[in-house]
Amino acid sequence: MPLRKNPDASANVPCFYGAELRYRREAAGLTLEQLVDGSFRGVSFLSQIERGERRMPEDLARHVDRVLGADGFFQRRCADARKAGLAGHPQYYADMPEMEKNATTVEDWAPAVFPGLLQTEAYVRKLSEAVKPWEGAEAIERKVRARVKRAELWRRPDRPVYWAILHERLIRRSLLPPLEMAEQLEHIAETIRASKSFLQVVPETTVAHPLMMGMAKVLTFSDAPPLVWSEGEFSGEAIDNPELVVGYRRSYDLLRAAALPTEASLAMVEEAARRYRDEAQHD
Repeated sequence: MPLRKNPDASANVPCFYGAELRYRREAAGLTLEQLVDGSFRGVSFLSQIERGERRMPEDLARHVDRVLGADGFFQRRCADARKAGLAGHPQYYADMPEMEKNATTVEDWAPAVFPGLLQTEAYVRKLSEAVKPWEGAEAIERKVRARVKRAELWRRPDRPVYWAILHERLIRRSLLPPLEMAEQLEHIAETIRASKSFLQVVPETTVAHPLMMGMAKVLTFSDAPPLVWSEGEFSGEAIDNPELVVGYRRSYDLLRAAALPTEASLAMVEEAARRYRDEAQHD
């Protein structure tokens, strides 16, 4: 059985909140199962809150306050933990950076945009301007800073095993000017190689394949059930229903089989980077 992770209460507000929740639960002599009983949430969800990985929804905060006799403490503080978790991310995405850091494996499928963990500042900025052109410069810069902070994961010695599958169209259809696109592709290749991660590319000639309807991120944990993250332009969803997770897992494995091998995929990314750099020099 894996060792249980104890939250570092000093790390951030959600971790402080989670550590306090665990302390009060254990002081009351309750297991996770006993505390969550009677709510509409699962044990793994509550466990992730205790580890500072997910925010506390108000319905669960009210339930916990009632069971622990906490006099409304968790309901009053859940808004603080939620706001602290945002830090430049949309509200629906507030939990994901912490879950990525605590995951054992992270597997991204990117059919439309490069995965957030692999984006350069120029890419984040351009993507934000294109998707939400009504946002001001300050909001966009907050997103850029949040994305840069999220990428600190690559410097962690205990980072998860990472696997990314990209669609070839992302490489061929440039969102950025040639020089910035070259830098984006070089950044991807360097990050993958330096971290001993894995990258595959689904060729444009592969028209039909699993997960062709949208992005997916599959996360596994040493001390919690796996989950899948799916996202659109204005919303996202963490899926932990076991049957659905199994379906996503099977589809991701089949997509991996349909993609190019890892070395061929990296060679494609690096060759495209050279072409963009050459194009920039001749402009």
